[in-house]
Amino acid sequence: MELPGVDAGGREEAVKLADRWTPRRRTWRVAGAGVLATLALLAAGCSGRSSSSGSSKGTQVQVGLITKTETNPFFVKMKEGAEKEAAAKGAKLLTAAGKFDGDNASQATAIENMVAAGVKGILITPSDTKAIVPSIQKARDKGVEVIALDTPTDPQSAVDALFATNNFQAGVLIGQYAKAAMGGKTPRIATLDLAPGITVGVLRHNGFLSGFGAATVNDTATGQVTASQVVCSQDTQGDQAKGQTAMENCLQKDPSINLVYTINEPAALGAYTALKAAGKQNDVMIVSVDGGCTGVKAIQDGRIAATSQQYPLKMASRGVDAVVDFASSGQKASGYTDTGVTLITAKPQPAVESKDVQFGLANCWG
Repeated sequence: MELPGVDAGGREEAVKLADRWTPRRRTWRVAGAGVLATLALLAAGCSGRSSSSGSSKGTQVQVGLITKTETNPFFVKMKEGAEKEAAAKGAKLLTAAGKFDGDNASQATAIENMVAAGVKGILITPSDTKAIVPSIQKARDKGVEVIALDTPTDPQSAVDALFATNNFQAGVLIGQYAKAAMGGKTPRIATLDLAPGITVGVLRHNGFLSGFGAATVNDTATGQVTASQVVCSQDTQGDQAKGQTAMENCLQKDPSINLVYTINEPAALGAYTALKAAGKQNDVMIVSVDGGCTGVKAIQDGRIAATSQQYPLKMASRGVDAVVDFASSGQKASGYTDTGVTLITAKPQPAVESKDVQFGLANCWG
C-alpha cells in the first residue's frame, strides 16, 4: 500500500509503527467494552434490589396521620400512640388535622400534601365520611395505603382497612346499662349527637337506642334512628361548649328529661354543666362513649354514670405497624380490625358486664 507524501524509508517505518500500535488499540477497545458491560450489570443489579423491596435500602418509611382535630384529647392520645410506634419502628411520622370536627377541606389538603411528600401510607379519622372518599381514592391510585382509624368511611371499602372500636357495640353497652339503671322509670331521653350523616355518630346513636330497647323509626336521609322516648336531639360536633348549649336547648324544650346520651365525653361534660346550672344534675343520668382519663374521673365523681371505653392509642400503633409492614412486604392491610370496647362504671348493674373506675383509669385510651 502506498502512503501519499512518504518516501520508501518512511513507508517502512510507518508500517512498523502501525504493527506496533494496532494490537494495543484493539486491547483497549476490548477492555473498555468489558468495563462498560460490568458497570451495566452493576446498575441493573442495584435497580433490581430497589424495585423488589418497594423502597430503596436505607430510605426511612414515612407514615401520615390525619385526625379530625388537634385539640380533642382522644386525638391527642391517638397522635401520641402513632409517634411512639413510629419511633420504635424507625419510621417518620407526618401529622395534620382539621380545624374543627367536620372540616373536610383541611383533611383533603393534608392527603394531597402527604402524597406529594412521599408517604407510604396514611392513617385518617375522617371528619366527613363521604366527602373525603375522592381524596382517599386519589391517594390509593398512586399506591399509597390508606387506613381509617376510629371512624369508618362511607362506604367502608373506600379505604384499604379500618382499625376501630365497634361503635355500634359501644352504643349498645351504654344503652343496656342505662336501661338497667333506670329501673321502672319512664325514660325522657335527650341525645347529644355528632353531626348529620357521620358514620361514627350514627352507629353510636343507633347502638344506644338498640341497647336501651327503644322502639325506633329509621330516618332514611341520615341512617339515624329515633324513638318515641327521645324528646330532644341536638348536634354538638363532639365539643364541650356546644354540648352545654345543646343541653340548655333541650331543657328549654322539655324540662322533664331524665336520661342523656352523648356522642363523647366532652359533650357529656358540657351537658353536666348545663344540668348543674339548672339544678338538675342529681335528677338526670348521663351516659357516653370514649373512656378517656378525664371521662373516667367524671364517672368517679358522679358527673357521668357510665361510658364505653375505647382505645385510640392501640388504633394508631397498629396502623403504623401496618404501613411499615406494607413498605417492607408490599402487602397491604385489609378489612376491619376491632380494637375493643369496655363498659366503665362506678355503679355496676346486674346482667350488664362492666369494669370499675380503677380499670378505666389504668387503661384510659391505652
